[in-house]
Amino acid sequence: MIEIRRIWTQVETIRHEFGPPAAVPLVRGVVAVVLANPYAGRHEPDILPMMAALNPVGADMARRLLDAMGVPAQRIEGYGKGSIVGAGGEIEHGALWHVPGGYAMRDLLQETHGVPTKAIVPSTKKVGGPGARLDVPITHVNASYVRSHFDAIEVGVPGHPKADELVFILAMTTGARVHARVAGLAAADVKGLDGLR
Repeated sequence: MIEIRRIWTQVETIRHEFGPPAAVPLVRGVVAVVLANPYAGRHEPDILPMMAALNPVGADMARRLLDAMGVPAQRIEGYGKGSIVGAGGEIEHGALWHVPGGYAMRDLLQETHGVPTKAIVPSTKKVGGPGARLDVPITHVNASYVRSHFDAIEVGVPGHPKADELVFILAMTTGARVHARVAGLAAADVKGLDGLR
């Protein structure tokens, strides 16, 4: 059921945006996996078997992303996920990534490295053709209301998804937007009780 065709990784370091260089540069990373869509071209009522089969893929992608970013897990402060479904599939096929992708990052950060991850992993999805791009939303890992960490990363895998493919994406960041200054709940003030504040 799981046929991986390509894995694509991108890491960027942001030092400043018009203002002075940041004391600590922001690192943002994404990993995308291109898979064959076993449900392309037909309506399958029961797609849950693929969700279960994606769990090890999610775990592998989360580890790959953290390794590629080259920072300790304790520095990860933001995360997000997304899906691009090839034209032969349906938007619901992209939703298969919600549990395997989101919990993979949360488990890696929380259980393996002790990073609090009470906040839901934000997500977006769409159907698109080869070269389609997706703005993957990012929020704070422990409190969704931390305004300084509201962000997005534009992601696309050149030449994918083909009509019979899926692209599943994970994203992580090491902090707030460079020069964030629109007030609101500060990361240092998070209580971490409910994933919101």
